[in-house]
Amino acid sequence: MPVAVVTGAAGGIGRALAEGLAADGHVVHTADRVPTDDLAASLGGVAHLLDVTDTDAMEALARRSDPTTTVCLNAGVVGASVGAPWEVADEEWSHVLQVNLLGIVNGLRAFLPRLLKSEHPSSVLITASLAGLLTWPQGGAYGVSKHAVLGLAEHTALCLRGTNVSVTLLCPGLVRTGMSQVGQDAEEVAAGALRALRAGQFLVVPTEWRTGIKTRTERLPDGSLPQVPVPVLPAEGLRGGTGPRKHDRSVLCPSPGVGFASN
Repeated sequence: MPVAVVTGAAGGIGRALAEGLAADGHVVHTADRVPTDDLAASLGGVAHLLDVTDTDAMEALARRSDPTTTVCLNAGVVGASVGAPWEVADEEWSHVLQVNLLGIVNGLRAFLPRLLKSEHPSSVLITASLAGLLTWPQGGAYGVSKHAVLGLAEHTALCLRGTNVSVTLLCPGLVRTGMSQVGQDAEEVAAGALRALRAGQFLVVPTEWRTGIKTRTERLPDGSLPQVPVPVLPAEGLRGGTGPRKHDRSVLCPSPGVGFASN
């Protein structure tokens, strides 16, 4: 049976990824800083207590789960401060970057040499956030860390071109998890991520934010000032309308930059 690893598996997207991979026939190694024994037992998998910022612990996870074909680097934190970046304390900057960015680096460092050596088709799923593709006035260190994850994932995918390992980057918007009480169902987000993983797709992003992402990439090179993103969905099929339709940001984005959850 194929083997998969999911970090940040205790709840939210991570738990849903673990359940989806098990349903696909994987032996799933669930890893989190809190116990996942009950989840692993229900899936026929293996539980690991893990701090993703611990390089040795991540290496041990890679060794114990080998041979792995699917690695989901999903663990993440928001941080207590969601205001301007200069208002975030040094300790919080360090913690958020250690978990959200360097935790993924630790995972890549531990698993990629093994995946490449196996020569079997393998996949790495990295959970970032819509807050890594777009920018809001709020978000503290979280949004900055997710922008860094986007660069890390793109760089990794380019380095792996022509190899047996593919990279998929998940950038969800608001998701109902331990980080947010509103948003999309974690199971729906995980299902879409796993479909993209199987298809070898690089980026997974909510449909209603694609226009905002394109607008940002058009405005910034022209020297235009940043603007607060607004979700847009095609109106086709909605009350018979045609063309793009803006949605109430208070519904899809009640606190811009906050609640874009990664586990």
